[in-house]
Amino acid sequence: MLQAMSEPAIRPLSRPSIRLTTMAHGGGCASKIPPGELEQVVSSLSGQEYAQVIVGLEDGDDAAAVRIDGDTAVLSTADFFTPVVDAPFDWGRIAAANALSDIYAMGGEPVVAINLVGWPREVLPYELLQEVLAGGLAVAQQAGVPVIGGHSVDDPEPKYGMAVTGTAHPEHLLRNDAAEAGLPITLTKPLGVGLLNNRHKATGELFPAAIEAMTTLNRDASRAALAAGAHAATDVTGFGLLGHLWKMTRASGIGAVLEQASVPLVDGAADALADGYVSGGTRRNLDWVREAIEAGPGISEEDLLLLADAQTSGGLLVVGEVPGYPVIGETTEGSGITVR
Repeated sequence: MLQAMSEPAIRPLSRPSIRLTTMAHGGGCASKIPPGELEQVVSSLSGQEYAQVIVGLEDGDDAAAVRIDGDTAVLSTADFFTPVVDAPFDWGRIAAANALSDIYAMGGEPVVAINLVGWPREVLPYELLQEVLAGGLAVAQQAGVPVIGGHSVDDPEPKYGMAVTGTAHPEHLLRNDAAEAGLPITLTKPLGVGLLNNRHKATGELFPAAIEAMTTLNRDASRAALAAGAHAATDVTGFGLLGHLWKMTRASGIGAVLEQASVPLVDGAADALADGYVSGGTRRNLDWVREAIEAGPGISEEDLLLLADAQTSGGLLVVGEVPGYPVIGETTEGSGITVR
């Protein structure tokens, strides 16, 4: 009896492996509603005026910010998606890191999280869901964030994520509309996990470098950005590097230059691009920003698709130099994004 009680609550399943990625039409943040369509839908929510709201819907920031007092703003966000990998524990880890990232991208610290679950209860065993939740809990514990409760629905497609509440100083937020011209642009994680996730979904191949990138918290990068005096940042997720940079420069009334050769890539991403593993979400991202992009000599359609790759749990895109992370371009006067 004592031995049985000491065994771990979550064990590898003895039944044949179930490929979670085959049970959803899209994977990870690539399954988001396209950015142009989403902006049109949420436009009906604009025009709300509350004195305590510091950051609302206007510029598509990563989380809402509401002032509680002179030193404290409460941040609120939610993020969930369909399976991005087949391993349930890793899917849980990735989804949790992605949800927590919205708080870090605003310059905040997460305080509490709750689970969001959609589960095909008559198709997938609950043991798999336990593994997903265990993965989410593992990353939350790494971040020092309690996971308390949540909400679940019976859903034809499996979905998992978290709603997260955090805090920040109202004067030290990282915002989409606070970027200034003439500053370096820093990216804190390599690009290309969308391509590798799409390859994984199609072939079942495993890419440890992609898992490592997606499960890495943006906590240290956020703190480093604040320490470096940054005021503007966002995380790079489903709308790709180009999409999120476009949202930030548009909100701030500036332009940007990206140095394509300076953008770091996850191991294997270039091969996945060459082999054609480009998601529909990535193509929609590029279509959305194409009119704002000026491609310099030698910049191909494939280069632009890579920069538009729909990321899941990507890094922070920071206006300003952050020590220890690569600079990939600079902000400029004017508008639009030049890729060279």
